[in-house]
Amino acid sequence: MMPALEARDLTYELGGRALVDGIDLAIGKGRFTVIVGPNGAGKSTLLRLLCGELAPTRGEVAVGGQSLRRIGAWRLAHMRAVMPQAAELNFPFLVSEVVSLGVDGIGRGLTRADRAGLVRQALDRADVAHLAARYYQTLSGGERQRVHFARVVAQLAAGRSVESQQILFLDEPIASLDLRHQLAVIEEAKALAGAGVTVVAVLHDLLLAASASDDLVLLRAGRLVARGPAEDVLTHARLAEVFGVALTSPVLPTQPWAAIPAAGGSAQRL
Repeated sequence: MMPALEARDLTYELGGRALVDGIDLAIGKGRFTVIVGPNGAGKSTLLRLLCGELAPTRGEVAVGGQSLRRIGAWRLAHMRAVMPQAAELNFPFLVSEVVSLGVDGIGRGLTRADRAGLVRQALDRADVAHLAARYYQTLSGGERQRVHFARVVAQLAAGRSVESQQILFLDEPIASLDLRHQLAVIEEAKALAGAGVTVVAVLHDLLLAASASDDLVLLRAGRLVARGPAEDVLTHARLAEVFGVALTSPVLPTQPWAAIPAAGGSAQRL
C-alpha cells in the first residue's frame, strides 16, 4: 500500500550544519506517528519539512506518492493542517474568528451555515466553545493552544469536502496544557487517526508518546535512530544511547492507552 507520507533522503542544512540528515521515512494512512528525541535532535525541523513549511536542501517529501513540491497551495490546504508550537496574532480577533480562519477559503460546496457549523463543532471538540466570544489575546497559553487545535480540526473538516486523504501535523500540541487537556488532545488526535487522518506529532513526554502512538520516530542529531512500535524503539539501551540516561525501571506503560483515565476517572473527550 502506498504510504500517506514519505521522506526520501530528506536533508536540511543551515549555516553549514545538517539539522536533518538523510532521513528516509514512510508513514501509513491513518497512523498516529510521534517524533521523539532529545533537545536539538531535529524534531520540529523534520515536521516543518514534512508539512512543506521548509524546503529541503536535499531529498524530497511525497504525499500519496506525489512530490510535495508539485502540489498546489489550494489543494495542499485541503490535504493537510498544521498546528505549530506557537502562533502569535497581533490583531484583536475573537476566538470564534480564529477558528473560522481554518475554514475560510477551504472546501467545496459548503454554505455559510455549513462553515459556521464546522466551527461550532471544532470549538466543542477542543473545549473552547465557552471562550468563543473572548478576544484571543486575553487567553492563557494553554487556552490559545486549544483554540489553534480547534482551528486545524475545523480546517480538516472543511477540507474533507475536497480531499479524503488528509494529514494533521502537531508540533508540541500539549506543551502548555494541564493534564486533563493533555490527555484529551491526545485522545482527539487518536480519534482523528482512527477516522483515517494520518497524524504526525512532536512530543517531549515519552510516556504519552509511547502509550498513545502507533509508531515512534526516534531522532538524534538530525538522524533517524529507530522507528516502529514503542516497545521496539524505547529500549533501555537506546534510551541510554540517545538521551544519556540509565533507567532501571520500565519506561513503557503497563496499561494500553485506552486504560489511561482522564480527569474524573473515566475516558472523556476534550
